Amino acid sequence: MEEVTYRFEKLVAWQVAKEMTKSVYKLVNKFPSHEQFALCNQIRRAAISVPSNIAEQTGRSSNREKIHFLEIAYGSLMETYCQLQIAMELGYISQSDLQGIRPDIFKTSKLISGLRKSYQDDEQR
Repeated sequence: MEEVTYRFEKLVAWQVAKEMTKSVYKLVNKFPSHEQFALCNQIRRAAISVPSNIAEQTGRSSNREKIHFLEIAYGSLMETYCQLQIAMELGYISQSDLQGIRPDIFKTSKLISGLRKSYQDDEQR
């Protein structure tokens, strides 16, 4: 049987967001056990929302809907980074852990913003 490739799988934004999410999951494994169902869970949900919403926007027909899901992805990315900063301040991860994932978050944010801008430009034509 031939393997199917979905449109979102070809998007660099989705590929980078997926890798960033896997890195976040590895980071939260360092958290103390008493945080597994609190901050860990919240960070995981925010992180997994990023590639999920990038993927979901490809199934939408209008650029306005696509933009909406990319805005959700971007918001979830910012939420993830904010929560990782708090985790660092609480001593759950090190400053170098946070600095290590920061470039992934920055790259993901730039790719989401670029994709969003392309849909906005399309809509204005």
